[in-house]
Amino acid sequence: MELYGYPLKAKFNQPRPPPPKILPATSSMTANYKNRVPGHPESFSMPWTPNSYYKAAALNPTLSPLTEYFQGLPPTKIVPFISERPSGVFTRHTLDDWHRSNLTNYKESETTRHNAERLRADLTRTIKDVYQQAKRTQGESTKNLGERVNDIEYWKSELCIELDAMIRETNSLMDMQKRLERALADTEGPFQVAQKCLLNREKRMGIDLVNDDVEKQLVTEIKIIRSCRERLQQCLDTVNAQLMCNKEARQELEKDLADKQMGHHIDSKCYQLKNTSRGIHFFKGVERIDATVSVPETWARFTDNNIFRSQSARAASAKLRASTESLLMGTADEMWRQFSKVNDAFTSRITEIANAKSKIQTHLAKTRQEIFQLETKIQVIQKTIKDKEVQLKVAQTRLDERTRRPNVELCRDAAQIRLVQEVNEINETLRNLYQCLRASEDMLQMLVRSKGVLEHDLVVKNNSLFIDQERCMGMRKSYPSTVQILGYV
Repeated sequence: MELYGYPLKAKFNQPRPPPPKILPATSSMTANYKNRVPGHPESFSMPWTPNSYYKAAALNPTLSPLTEYFQGLPPTKIVPFISERPSGVFTRHTLDDWHRSNLTNYKESETTRHNAERLRADLTRTIKDVYQQAKRTQGESTKNLGERVNDIEYWKSELCIELDAMIRETNSLMDMQKRLERALADTEGPFQVAQKCLLNREKRMGIDLVNDDVEKQLVTEIKIIRSCRERLQQCLDTVNAQLMCNKEARQELEKDLADKQMGHHIDSKCYQLKNTSRGIHFFKGVERIDATVSVPETWARFTDNNIFRSQSARAASAKLRASTESLLMGTADEMWRQFSKVNDAFTSRITEIANAKSKIQTHLAKTRQEIFQLETKIQVIQKTIKDKEVQLKVAQTRLDERTRRPNVELCRDAAQIRLVQEVNEINETLRNLYQCLRASEDMLQMLVRSKGVLEHDLVVKNNSLFIDQERCMGMRKSYPSTVQILGYV
């Protein structure tokens, strides 16, 4: 008969082990049991576990022939081993020990169950209190978030109203700015015509330096136009400064409104979050981070100051628009009277300017052709440099990879020497190529400067010819209308 827990595979394929000499003591088993925590992983490997205990206890001692152990004696002279100690072979504990062990186990079990019941009751109360406290705290936080969302919505509406008013005023002032710019641009033509004519005449040499009636009228016209331009420019600077103030106030409003919208979005999202919402995570230590920069009083005062600043800027802008309108009327009338005196002054020296223009165009074409050819060579050099740099990258990458060879493999072999030589040769080649590239670029810059000089001279000639034929003789046939001078078109 086999005991429960005996491994069946040992019955027929392995010899039966010898019987245990002694069972584990009850006191030692009880001590091991008391020192172990229930459910601890270490408890599964202790010798008092049922598996090992049953395995040891299930070994039935068998009496093999004594001749196997006493081969030197005849069977008749071998004394039976059991008859020597018939009463003390299998005795391990007394009956009192057995009863005391059971009573001890019962008491320990009862005490443990009592403590477990009391712990369960405490845990139930604690969990209930935790849920109630969490619900109350979360409700208060949700209420505060709702009030915060309402405050943000109020200030958002105030900011939107002021922002719309500021946008309308800024657009009106920008229209006035455009009128000033158009009026100032309309004076640019006559001013540039007179000024460039004087400058070009001063730059001419010899007989071209003639102080004729055209030059006198141009000087007078320049003075009048300059005076008008200075007043218009001062007014335009004032308008630009006011526009900057308006834009700054608008930007503050927009920034504040954008912050309000973002804050409203975030607080609304936080207000709608629940315990069942998606996207909630742990953020360890976030409660110790204090990134706040304001309190409710300073927060409301900041928005109120932005609105007040915007209102002040709008009032100043409306006053400036009225003064600008009167300035445009006065400058237009003054410029019109002088402009009519210069219409008949530009009739000479057009042929000489045309010949000079033709020669400049010839030299300019040759210079541009040379620049094109030199740029082509520079592109070839740059491509060669790129190719060499790729080769340098390969060689240096090989050297870098070979530095990772272990221990004695870091050998200065022929490959290493050739790679170093290759890097040095490529570097020398690159230095020569860069020198050639710099020399070519310097020459190209010289050609570009020469081309710029020719183009500038051509522009001067074109401008003089354009002023005499197109702007002065063509545009001055009919003086610009007062509507154009005032900048309405």
